[in-house]
Amino acid sequence: MRAIRHRRRSIPALAALAAAAVAAPVLLTATPAAAHPREGRLAKELVEEVTARGAYRHLAKFQQIADANGGNRAAGTPGHAASAAYVHDTLKKAGYQVSYQDFDIYEAHTKTERTTVLGQDSRELATAAFTFTKSTPAGGLAAPLALARVDETPGCTADDYPAGAFTGKIALVKRGACTFVEKQRAAAAAGALGVIVYNHSGTTPVRGGFSSPDEGIIPSAGITLADGEALTAAAAKGEVSVRLELDQEHVKKTTRNVIAETRGGRSDRVVTVGAHLDSVPEGPGINDNGSGSAGLLEVALKLADEGANKKGKGPANKVRFAWWSAEELGLLGSEHYVAQLSEQQKKDIALYLNFDMIASPNPVQFVYDGDDSDRTGAGAGPAGSAQIEALINGFLDKKGKPHEGSDFDGRSDYGPFIANGIPAGGTFTGAEGIKTAEQAGRHGGTAGAPYDPNYHGAGDNLKNLDLKVFDTNLDVIAHAVGTYAESLRSLGK
Repeated sequence: MRAIRHRRRSIPALAALAAAAVAAPVLLTATPAAAHPREGRLAKELVEEVTARGAYRHLAKFQQIADANGGNRAAGTPGHAASAAYVHDTLKKAGYQVSYQDFDIYEAHTKTERTTVLGQDSRELATAAFTFTKSTPAGGLAAPLALARVDETPGCTADDYPAGAFTGKIALVKRGACTFVEKQRAAAAAGALGVIVYNHSGTTPVRGGFSSPDEGIIPSAGITLADGEALTAAAAKGEVSVRLELDQEHVKKTTRNVIAETRGGRSDRVVTVGAHLDSVPEGPGINDNGSGSAGLLEVALKLADEGANKKGKGPANKVRFAWWSAEELGLLGSEHYVAQLSEQQKKDIALYLNFDMIASPNPVQFVYDGDDSDRTGAGAGPAGSAQIEALINGFLDKKGKPHEGSDFDGRSDYGPFIANGIPAGGTFTGAEGIKTAEQAGRHGGTAGAPYDPNYHGAGDNLKNLDLKVFDTNLDVIAHAVGTYAESLRSLGK
């Protein structure tokens, strides 16, 4: 699961997209199908056959690959390439129609990141260059600061930058409410030469970024809350000038998604299931997201054992499994996939299921809030998302497993699908968020500690997983895939 700093769409933007999708008329390619002869049986059989022990061998393989490739499986690295080859070859042997989908990504290498306050009280500030920022000229960019308005959406819109006040200056903007891309674009449109974003909490500099070098139009960096407030107070009394020095190299690389689908089943009623395969460079990514990747792989293999790829025995609906790359860089793999689909191909996707981090060591069983019953964040998903949530919740209820909703906050690969009106759902078990006392009472574990204390770190390895919650989520995947492979009647199709 990607960190919040990579978010490409604000929560309001996602909400608007979802609302538009809900409001749009639903175009069905066929009348609701009659019950498949095996309806209910396939889901039950898959749940019985899929086990955490079986899926663990895939996790062990991902760990082995990371250990042999510098400790990670990040997009564009040999570790990810080896992971993709393992998934591809395993599914090909199982009879799936498997393909690679290559696309370009960029890697940022920062050589210099420095902010110096000029004048009698000259001092250097802790600075973090934004990923894919434009570099400053040699020797840096020296200019007065101009303060963007601080309100509920600081530095997000044109009216936060008074006309003429930012021309030839460096904009100082507070973090929050919108993406770094939006802040940067608004500052540049006002005439700013560069932008410095200060944090809204904590003691570390903002670590922001863009999804590609094309989005970095002026030099951009982050500083701490304390330094931002000190500069704001000083600039309110008189002109404050700084020198911003950023030198960053952008290296083009190629990475790939892995797509596998059943040989049979209706191609105009595609059940799409996805998980990202890449890790961050800092670790092997066994929970994030080896767990979701291993879960999909094991369910796909058991589905093949049930005859999914044999003539006359396949499911009623085509099932398409996807292992995305470059999710950690901003959902790039899933965005590339959806962007290259025709409008008809998008309509042919009946739903999308996403599984990202399903074995967190201090877990909460989260289910994506398709109907917005929690009334938080981005709002409901496209029409059909509520029914997907209900299917998963109902299954967990029957198993006696506590669960709670999770907002469609744009941090995983469902984003491009719901933005195109495709209903979505899925589960995850928590990232860097802190478990509350109430959650610990319901789900067990440690209150006041992160759901995954090893999130985006070297400790995200085989030793730091909860295999019980992993097993529960494998059953969720199996039940959902088995159900929708046979029938879409719960979605009104």
